[in-house]
Order: sequence, then structure tokens, then C-alpha cells
Amino acid sequence: MTYSANTKRYLNLNYRRCGNSGLLLPPITLGLWHHFSGKQKMSDKAKNMLFQAFDRGVTHFDLANNYGPPPGSAEENFGKVLHTDFKKYRDELIISTKAGYHMWDGPYGNWSSKKYLISSLDQSLKRMRLDYVDIFYSHRYDPLTPLEETADALTQIINQGKALYVGISSYSSKQTIKMNKLLKERGIRCLIHQPSYSLINRWIEKDLIKTLKDLKIGCIAFSPLAQGMLTNKYLITIQKKTRISENNELAIKLKKMRTKSYLMKIKGLDKIAKKRGQSLAQMALSWVLRHPSMTSALIGARNVKQLDECLDSQNNLIFTKKELKEIDKYAKEEKINLWANSSKD
Repeated sequence: MTYSANTKRYLNLNYRRCGNSGLLLPPITLGLWHHFSGKQKMSDKAKNMLFQAFDRGVTHFDLANNYGPPPGSAEENFGKVLHTDFKKYRDELIISTKAGYHMWDGPYGNWSSKKYLISSLDQSLKRMRLDYVDIFYSHRYDPLTPLEETADALTQIINQGKALYVGISSYSSKQTIKMNKLLKERGIRCLIHQPSYSLINRWIEKDLIKTLKDLKIGCIAFSPLAQGMLTNKYLITIQKKTRISENNELAIKLKKMRTKSYLMKIKGLDKIAKKRGQSLAQMALSWVLRHPSMTSALIGARNVKQLDECLDSQNNLIFTKKELKEIDKYAKEEKINLWANSSKD
């Protein structure tokens, strides 16, 4: 049966303006990094998450060229859904993708050269069966490619109509200021920045949030749940069928991060969340979204139940000064920023 969207999907969501642009984004964006891949097709469970998200007013779906495994499969699978169930809703969707990490062999399949960024987007468009994406990101800062070249690539992408907007991800404040200047000189707006940010990864508070506010660039925080570390799944023991229980490089890194210091922080935060009538995950999302200049929080989900839990965080976005002070006792850096190298000056 062909999917038909909930007719009341826009009634109960307060969309947020992205910087000083005309674009409004939902407070919660669904990312397709995990659980939307597969060599043959997207699972029914993953499809149901897409449908449930859109039924609840989530219009923004975030991808990247290398999302999988295998790399590219998330885009390809999403493209099939776009071509069938979501086809008549294309103009109601914001679809973003990125390039910057390793995608194919040889010297042109990584980082941020003009060759790589433009070739990658062409491949992404073919996989998703699209003429354009709404937002295209430089996925990470490239210390060996001049920013001028990356800015040229992003400008060409806009001028060719392959993306409506461009953004950057994991750039430092200094890099962001320079890229914004380069794009303005080329007549292009830097719409949005996508940094990692959470209760235990607060690096953007040093200067990036202020920079984005001053430059009137939108901000969408990825990994607001710290790869699942800001949930109660790991409070007592490592539960089965969770990201940290898997047998891959990311899971190994996350297991090392489950230290005594981490557990002490999480237990303290969990108690505060319960007093607020929220789960730890919900409070973590609400806390990220407390910033007036925060456009959206980018989540991943394993199933519809997790998705709904995250979306319900929007029911309580207000924090008292007392709550914030109490949270600050536990919301401290936990060396969990896997993308720190990209944002170094």
C-alpha cells in the first residue's frame, strides 16, 4: 500500500528559522547515518521511522555520501522511498547530504577538493534520483585544501542548481568566519553549520555559538545524544542490540568512553531528567534546543519507539535557572568528541 501522510502533521510543531534565511526547519531532524542502509533495500522498520517522522512534522532528513554500510546505501535506499512513497511530498521535504570523508579509492575520493565535492554530489544525486538537494555540506574542514577552493566548489554547486543552500560541518569558529567571508565574496550564503554538541561535548560554547549568532548562520547540532551515551541504556550494563554492543570500530571507541567518570555524570543527569518528567535522552535534546539560536537537533533512531521518545522532548523545552545550575554540575566534557580534529584551528 502506498504511504499517505498524516493530514495534521503541521499542526503541533514550532518550526525554527535557520539563521536569517527564509528557511524554516523542524526542531528535530532525522539523520540516516545508521539503520537506513543495506545492499538490497531499506528495511520496513527504517521505512516506518521515515513515515512516522514525517507524520509528526519532521520535514528535514539528513544524509551523507558515505552513510551505510556499505557507503552510499543510505542515499540509495532513501532515493527509492523518495521515488515511491515520498514522491508527491518532495516540495515539503528538506533533504541534505555531505561530502568530506573517504568515499572511493584514489586521491580524489576524500577531503574537500573541488574535484571530490562536485563528483561526490553528482553521485549522491544519482543515488537519490534527485535533480538537487536542499542543503549540501562540506562535511569537514580540510587542512590541506585551500578554503578558497572549497568555497569555489560550493559556489559552483549552487550556481549549477545542484543545491539550494550550502553549509559546513565541524569547522572551528575561526574556519567558519573565513569560509563565510569567502562565500559572501562569491555571492553565496553560508546557511548553516552542523557541529557535534551535547551535555558531555560542549566545545561549541567556547566561541562557535556566538560566531554563528553574529554571522546569522543557522546551527544544527549532531550527536546530541553522544552516540547513545546520553541515554539510560548504559547506566547499569551494556544492553544488547545497542550501538555500543555492536562489533565495529565505533562500538569499540564508545566502550572505552564508558568510564567511571562518565557513569557518575550520567547517573546525576538521569536523576534531574526524572524530576522534569523526562527521560535522560529527552532532557539532553531539550537542553541542546534551549539556545535561541539553535535551529535543530539532529538525531538517529533505531526504531519508531526511540524516534517518538526523541520527538516528545519538544513537550518540555523550558529550564529554570536552578535546573541549569544543577545540570552544569554533571554536564562536563567527557572526551567523547570523535570529530575534534576537524574543528581545530
